Amino acid sequence: MGGATALRLAERAVADPRLTEGADATWNLLLCVDPDGLRRNEGWLTGPYTLGRYARNFFRPGFLEQPEWLPDGPDRATLPETRTLLALQDELRPFLQCSLHGVDVGGGFVELTHELPGLAQRISHTAARLGIPRELGAYDTLYWPDLGPAVYRIPPPRRGDLTAAITEAAVDSTWCHPRRHGTVTAVVEAPMWGVAAVADDSPPVDRDGVLRTVSRTLRHDTRRLRRVLARLRPHLAAVPEAAHLLAPVDDYLLVCPRLADEWDPDTDDRTDRSLPPMNTSHLVALRLAGRRLSLRTAGLLHQLVTRTGGDPAGVLAELDRLVDEGCADYRDGCGAHWIPVGRQVEYQTRVVLAAFELAGRRAAAGARSGEPGRGSEAAVPMHRD
Repeated sequence: MGGATALRLAERAVADPRLTEGADATWNLLLCVDPDGLRRNEGWLTGPYTLGRYARNFFRPGFLEQPEWLPDGPDRATLPETRTLLALQDELRPFLQCSLHGVDVGGGFVELTHELPGLAQRISHTAARLGIPRELGAYDTLYWPDLGPAVYRIPPPRRGDLTAAITEAAVDSTWCHPRRHGTVTAVVEAPMWGVAAVADDSPPVDRDGVLRTVSRTLRHDTRRLRRVLARLRPHLAAVPEAAHLLAPVDDYLLVCPRLADEWDPDTDDRTDRSLPPMNTSHLVALRLAGRRLSLRTAGLLHQLVTRTGGDPAGVLAELDRLVDEGCADYRDGCGAHWIPVGRQVEYQTRVVLAAFELAGRRAAAGARSGEPGRGSEAAVPMHRD
């Protein structure tokens, strides 16, 4: 979807001089920051758009192969995509950078490196007009400061282990790198399948009961997936590109037990950190996140079995059950419904344009005040993760 949004933004910028000459701005559009990852998703991108087809064909690289992360800092970035993006940021010194993301199941929200007053109201209006649920307790931002409904502040990078890096973005990134230029980064998340309950900010009826169920389900699925992987791994030596599929599988199976302990009110996860106050939206987001982890793992293992040319480990039926159970929970348990691509793109486009207007005001105010690092270059790079 991010590529389609970038093209829509190009059309708007060409057609409306208020977005270019009128704003003294140049739009720099990067259609895809991870072409290899995009290629590996071609199995579902052309449709039909069903949860099962998506789950069995989805790909996201392992953490260390994702271009946005800088686990060893920008000077030691190894991926060519990452180095290219960092060079663009340092050359353009943009006042706004938008990273366009698709949420598989849930709602829309935005993550910001700097506050943009008024953005939450713009998102609320756009979401209501287009029928997009706002995610008011996003799993990705569980411990991050709120800047308004469905708007969250990306915290400064901090050192953490691999699990924290994967689950909490506790690492430097291409989102934070251009802060030195006064750049505002907006990570704009738009859902493919919407879930109305992610917009429910009411107090939960049984917080601990829901958390126990979510944790128990994640542990149960993780045990099943580990058994499948143990049977399948010996048959993968000759499978083309198996390492690229196994890397995210190993990541997911690393973080699942720790997350289950972190969410379980009856388990000490030994982190000395409590869950934040939670509304119904937070609990729904954790339910979706637990299912997402097991579904992605099952889908990647399904692809590995398919690449063997048969079912040498006899695990395909179990993987199909895992995928079907997860999709049924999304659809029947959570009420997930498909949002047409055109509406996804229009929502993301309008949110970017709102951020562009507000960040432009911020940059202009910084230039007038002479504040260092503000109002540097009127350029807006767009890219899709």
